[in-house]
Amino acid sequence: MGHVTAVINQKGGVGKTTTAVSLAAWMAHLGRRVLLVDIDPQGNATSGLGIDRRDLPYCVYDALIGRRSLAEVTVATRWERLRVAPSTLNLAGLEVELAAATQDAGWRERRLREVLDSGRETFDIALIDGPPSLGLLTVNALAASDGVVIPVQTEYYALEGLSQLLNTLQFVQRRLNPALDLDGVALTMHDHRTNLARQVAAEVRAFFGRRAFESIVPRNVKLGEAPSFGEPITTYAPDSPGSVAYREMARELLHRVGLGAAWAGEAN
Repeated sequence: MGHVTAVINQKGGVGKTTTAVSLAAWMAHLGRRVLLVDIDPQGNATSGLGIDRRDLPYCVYDALIGRRSLAEVTVATRWERLRVAPSTLNLAGLEVELAAATQDAGWRERRLREVLDSGRETFDIALIDGPPSLGLLTVNALAASDGVVIPVQTEYYALEGLSQLLNTLQFVQRRLNPALDLDGVALTMHDHRTNLARQVAAEVRAFFGRRAFESIVPRNVKLGEAPSFGEPITTYAPDSPGSVAYREMARELLHRVGLGAAWAGEAN
């Protein structure tokens, strides 16, 4: 049964989608069967892997409303072992549709869990790229997941809003998903030359302890360029500092979720 990790932060611009896509691509490169689930209506994870959302007959929306199965909406990428449950603009209205649903209490919050549980044998790990908000889609991501990765930008106001996010995690643990755990905190967009970035990184490590990943993602132009070419950093600039940082973070995450044993064909 595959492990499911949600990559969540309600604050935009912290490297959430870059983290989800980069970790997914590196874990596939390291030999795992990876499913990237894009539930952000902006669809940046989908387009960042070179998938034209206008050409898709179905997306994760169709699975969430029960029109199609997970297998029917999942598409292959150009990278071996990496598949995507893509987002299209149809997803934008889903929160309203779910909120208006009249099913039993908790049904609307558990839709994504039901969808992913139906296909857990098809992946070793799934990463959910959630929207930059704490609405119903994010709650669905948390209810469906075994763990959470929180990207935190090492800049001013980086910790603002984290208490609200942690309160949401605790709510989901109490009401919907008692097994939900914190898989890790990812320090992103780090500029080691500034005192502020070093201070923020130290504060995050002091608060989260070993939950913070050892690998820190630096500010890196290549990470910003890769999505515009429809490629993950693993192939666009595999030896760039940002790529190397995400490779090590991917290895850390795999070890944390029990998938860290070296597999045949794993890259160094």
